[in-house]
Amino acid sequence: MPGLLFGTAGIPHSTYPQNTIEGIKQIAHLGLDCMEIEFVKGVYLTEADASSVARAAQSAGVALSAHAPYYLNFNSHEPKKLRASQGILHKAARIASICGARSLVFHPGFYMGDPPQKAYSTVKEYLAEVVAKLKDEENRLCLRPEVSGKGTQFGTIKEVIKLSNELEGVAPCVDFAHWHARSGAFNSYDEFMSVLDQIKESLGEEAIENMHIHISGIAYGARGELRHLPLNESDLRYIELLRALRDTGAKGTVICESPKLEEDALLLKESFCSLPQKY
Repeated sequence: MPGLLFGTAGIPHSTYPQNTIEGIKQIAHLGLDCMEIEFVKGVYLTEADASSVARAAQSAGVALSAHAPYYLNFNSHEPKKLRASQGILHKAARIASICGARSLVFHPGFYMGDPPQKAYSTVKEYLAEVVAKLKDEENRLCLRPEVSGKGTQFGTIKEVIKLSNELEGVAPCVDFAHWHARSGAFNSYDEFMSVLDQIKESLGEEAIENMHIHISGIAYGARGELRHLPLNESDLRYIELLRALRDTGAKGTVICESPKLEEDALLLKESFCSLPQKY
């Protein structure tokens, strides 16, 4: 993957009509590089639709990823909901793969009052079954558990790295805004570098060369994330983050989740490209 690719979480606001294929065309028209298909409210594409999306993305030179529905919980205390979460993630992975997506981001679930170690064991057990099923189907899509923004949610940096270490075909989705909101820290060049160094030390250089990153401004309180904000209306030091990504030699996909979707995606790309050379 050549350097960092910048794009939007979903169809750009300026797209008309608002559909996935037109969104891909608009990404290319804007000079962006990638788009994350948002299945967050449900997997809305059929297999035939997904094949058309793949052709459109290939024609436009736009790299695709996808985000699974929000309503997953791999630590549910109800077996029926655990199996439903597996089925939803598998369906999203199957359709995303047909679209030509390289990665599928998902929120693993909630602690549900369990100790983090117990929640981790449950999440890993049920996620491993989905991973095995995708492997049997020769689906090479990368599943990416996302760093979460609230203390009630499974998904610390350590947890997503550990899952990625222990399950084949799993890699982190590092949402730096979420981690800043959750921790109340991690908003400086040195702190961003510490996260990247942790990934490199645990998962190897190949993880740094194939990253999937979410960036936005963020509002937060004592319990973590409240809502996404435009970059310049938040305290996220995104220029320092971009410097850290450059200095680490990071490659992969940077997805902007700002309310100013394509505007802030372009701001990120232009800011990154304007960084002075590192000597």
